[in-house]
Amino acid sequence: MAKRIDVKDLDIYYGKFHAVDSVTLSVPPRNVTAFIGPSGCGKSTVLRTLNRMHEVIPGARVDGDVLLDGENIYASNVDPVQVRRTIGMVFQRPNPFPTMSIKDNVVAGLKLAGGAGNRKQLDEIAERALRGANLWNEVKDRLNKPGGGLSGGQQQRLCIARAIAVRPDVLLMDEPCSALDPISTLAIEDLIGELKKDYTIVIVTHNMQQAARVSDQTAFFNLAGVGQPGRLVELNDTEKIFSNPNEKATEDYISGRFG
Repeated sequence: MAKRIDVKDLDIYYGKFHAVDSVTLSVPPRNVTAFIGPSGCGKSTVLRTLNRMHEVIPGARVDGDVLLDGENIYASNVDPVQVRRTIGMVFQRPNPFPTMSIKDNVVAGLKLAGGAGNRKQLDEIAERALRGANLWNEVKDRLNKPGGGLSGGQQQRLCIARAIAVRPDVLLMDEPCSALDPISTLAIEDLIGELKKDYTIVIVTHNMQQAARVSDQTAFFNLAGVGQPGRLVELNDTEKIFSNPNEKATEDYISGRFG
């Protein structure tokens, strides 16, 4: 079940350093939201707060609310591990378990959470997730071979299969194509278009064309200067952001005048 995310007055800190200042935004279900902006503006930091990955860094903390269908994921009675199952994450570099088989990679999250069934159920889940990641036809005859033997683009789709095997509501992607060649990038972009039928997706990308191609709405982040906190400058339909943004800073960034 794809769910809606609402972020309200979110401030993010690393120890005493104020990394991101007062972000408020909404991510509708079955929709792709892209975060763009120059390096160091806080877009990946904001992404990691959406499933409580930020707090695994010592000294990191947040003020404000992140609501998943109206429920605050930072409430004191909420288990962060459960949050990370509900809101899956795909990282910048493909990170399959290299010596683990392709199939075991896909179902690793289920086994870790104690939700794994018998072998037949695991086989069915692995096939469903690999089909969902458009990888099944390429690997169905070598499911017991190591995941580390796949190409970079296949490894990234394997990581997506692993993320969707636990049936999350939201999928976060932190520059999922930055380490991939153009053909693999296109495969991931096509896959994002398929996945949004079932998931709420947030993607951080440095690639402006990619944001324009894959997303329904785009959030532009910026910072006033080195050592200043990142801020959300503008959030709007992707078409509007790229053709007629409300803020001059957004237009300057998209047209390549800075960043």
